[in-house]
Amino acid sequence: MEMNKLFNFLDYQLEHFPREDAFVTKENGKWVKTSTQDFKNQVDQFSRGLLKLDVQPNDKVALISHNNQTKWDISDLGILQVGAQDVPIYPTISAEDYAYILNHAEVKLAIVSNKEIYEKVKSIKDQVPTLKDVFSFEEIEGVRNWNEIIELGKDESLQEEVEKRKAAVQPDDLATLIYTSGTTGRPKGVMLSHRNIASVVTSAAKRIPPLPDQARTISFLPTCHIFERIIHYLYVYKGFGVYFAESIDQIGENIREVKPHIFTAVPRLLEKVYDKIIAKGQELSGIKKALFFWAVGVGEKFDFDKADKFPYSLKLKIARKLIFSKWKEALGGEIRYIVSGSAALQPRLQRVFIAGEINILEGYGLTETGGVVSVNSPNAVWKIGTVGPPLDIDEVKIADDGEILVKGPNIMLGYYKDPEKTAEVFTDEYFHTGDIGEIDEDGVLKITDRKKEMFKTSGGKYVAPQLLENAMKQSPFIEQIMVIGEGQKLVAALIQPNFEFIKEWGKRHHLHFEGGHKEIAEHPKVNERIKQEIEKFNKNFGKWEKIKLFRLTPEEWSIEKGHLTPTMKLKRKQIKESFKHLYDDIYNSLT
Repeated sequence: MEMNKLFNFLDYQLEHFPREDAFVTKENGKWVKTSTQDFKNQVDQFSRGLLKLDVQPNDKVALISHNNQTKWDISDLGILQVGAQDVPIYPTISAEDYAYILNHAEVKLAIVSNKEIYEKVKSIKDQVPTLKDVFSFEEIEGVRNWNEIIELGKDESLQEEVEKRKAAVQPDDLATLIYTSGTTGRPKGVMLSHRNIASVVTSAAKRIPPLPDQARTISFLPTCHIFERIIHYLYVYKGFGVYFAESIDQIGENIREVKPHIFTAVPRLLEKVYDKIIAKGQELSGIKKALFFWAVGVGEKFDFDKADKFPYSLKLKIARKLIFSKWKEALGGEIRYIVSGSAALQPRLQRVFIAGEINILEGYGLTETGGVVSVNSPNAVWKIGTVGPPLDIDEVKIADDGEILVKGPNIMLGYYKDPEKTAEVFTDEYFHTGDIGEIDEDGVLKITDRKKEMFKTSGGKYVAPQLLENAMKQSPFIEQIMVIGEGQKLVAALIQPNFEFIKEWGKRHHLHFEGGHKEIAEHPKVNERIKQEIEKFNKNFGKWEKIKLFRLTPEEWSIEKGHLTPTMKLKRKQIKESFKHLYDDIYNSLT
């Protein structure tokens, strides 16, 4: 069976790795398992239901969900089987962006997860003439339910038509339209074919190290993002059981219940996990505290070439037995690998987690590249501080200005209805990623910055903000940081303090912040302490790129307030606008 159509992965699992817990969603406090066979039956039933709703090849169906669940994956494959395309949309974007995407994609049906999203879609439905109906996963009074589509599909006489539709789908046909969250302007609709995504799945699967039979994973990153989406197809292809976390707030509890062997995460989440672990260590006292931070120190010095060499190997063995084993228990006790993507991961975190036998496989890719270009892995070349060698399907080269260019079967068909923007990002079939990087002597890719985010100071010196930001975020006092200074005489930063950590730190130093976040941001002792942190990390940078001044923001940066994209990347323009008074205060202080 050729793995060049996305619904083929399900047939492959049914033939080679059928399991009772192919997909598992928690409902009313109980984990509800769906076997491979039942899942396949429901996908076919959903496809038949779509035929009853007159969904034609190339029609667009929107999927908008607050949480991952079995119904989402059934809908996805059911839509693809009838030759239609799905349009996954972030639930957190504005109603205005909903209207733009639904109109631009000419969406015929929308499937939402709950009342909150339904109300948002309802508010702009009159602006979308192509939108015929809206269905909901949850029961909402007066709204058509997802189960109606399943009920419509009970007519098995339509299965022959479903099979015809499946056979008519070609590998290079459009499978999905994914609208990039974008930090400026309108979102662009990335056109990905079955082959684009399937080629990534089969190639990236080679980078997943061996796991126990009946391996389990837990899913909580949004499936509307290409990173988690391709991972779902990969899990199906590899025969892993996919358990869905109830919500972002219950991840810790769900992980301990599921005991996953592998899962995906974004660096911001791993940073938060690490910060919580360190905070617990700070609460210890005496020999326990000393031992805890001794083990962290051992972890921070980890590298593959010294792990088996005495005396480091002995220290590592002791640290794993006494301290790191407890970290693993907090992640269910059976965790082998965490796949990190969507942004750069601090090498220090990678060292500590790998030292603790929680192995981090860091990947790199964009929506336009089908999600993955390269992955760090013991199955290939595993180097801390890099994103591993490119997949075997990709040709990667570095342009004269340092930009990473990629060519391969995973590269998008183009931007939907936008040939001009499509032409702008291609040169001789090579896609311009917009990222700056280098390939070392072992063929391993290292990302250094975003091309568009690099800036020049008034002295003509180039500054790569992500390198500085990634270094500074190692400080437990700093939750978020944005380096600024384009066209200015010096480099500065806007910083969101780690309010929770600072409150704990304050207690230990007899400081009580009754005035909340505003008092913390303005407190001279907090500012002085963060200044010390910045000076410590500044030592690793050239004179022209050191952060000379900073201001602390009195509010948390969030997706809802428009500071961050749904994958937790900085929206630089919006952050600068939100805190323009602080930006102006920095540079006015120089005059």
